Amino acid sequence: MLPYFLGCPSWNEPAWRGSFYPDDLRPAASLSHYSAVFNAVEGNTTFYARPSPQTVTRWAAQMPAGFRFCAKLPRDISHAGDLREHFAATAEFLQLLAPLGERVAPLWLQLPASFGPARLGELLCWLDEFAARPVAVELRHPAFFARGEEERLLNRSLQERGVERICLDSRALFSCTSRDAAVLHAQAKKPRLPVRPTAFSASPQLRFIGGPDLLANQPFLEPWLDKVAGWIEQGLTPHVFLHTPDNHLAAAQALRFHAALMERLPGLPALAFVEPRAEVEQLGLI
Repeated sequence: MLPYFLGCPSWNEPAWRGSFYPDDLRPAASLSHYSAVFNAVEGNTTFYARPSPQTVTRWAAQMPAGFRFCAKLPRDISHAGDLREHFAATAEFLQLLAPLGERVAPLWLQLPASFGPARLGELLCWLDEFAARPVAVELRHPAFFARGEEERLLNRSLQERGVERICLDSRALFSCTSRDAAVLHAQAKKPRLPVRPTAFSASPQLRFIGGPDLLANQPFLEPWLDKVAGWIEQGLTPHVFLHTPDNHLAAAQALRFHAALMERLPGLPALAFVEPRAEVEQLGLI
């Protein structure tokens, strides 16, 4: 069993066929294949639309017990009006995900860039309402990154509640000078904010947004390898999610991250991944 959680933004990526997934993998089997290698995934899909109860039941049947599905609150909760007006909608969303049990941990609340210090009381009220659940919050307002009293108050408030502050590191993405459409789209959509690695709970959260060149991403990942290794040695359980501009190489980036982490932590188990092409070649030899 891995001492940390590792994954990608999603498991449903057709571009992974022939590299991470076998060429002939049925779409319905992608989650089972993904969760046999990685033990966590970002719940981006729930931000845009609520899944049907049937879909959640199917997910529950395919996700192993120790898997982590970091479901994002739907945007009509996190991005529309006062959070205190959405207690009932939040409770309904959690009930929808109930078949997943403890696999929904932590629940992610991603807030818009307009959500600033004036609304901190609103956020804390929402967090107190759902204090029974592990929660992690991603903030994007510049004032929460200014190292002033507003950021210090935010950090104290989250730490007192054991609520993790999600760290998004997009430096590798914005160091990229490619004019590729996927890169330009990602640079237009992803926030460009200072990095804030925190451990306000037992489960620090990292979202690393890389560019399309995995080798070029490596210098930006090196400090994170040291940080994650240190967290694990402290007895914490980090959650690490790797992105690339169109996520075509997200799985490859995650595999590289774990391989490099194994060099820092001797005895860290290898991932249960077999390169699909190697399977084909082996069958040919038989």
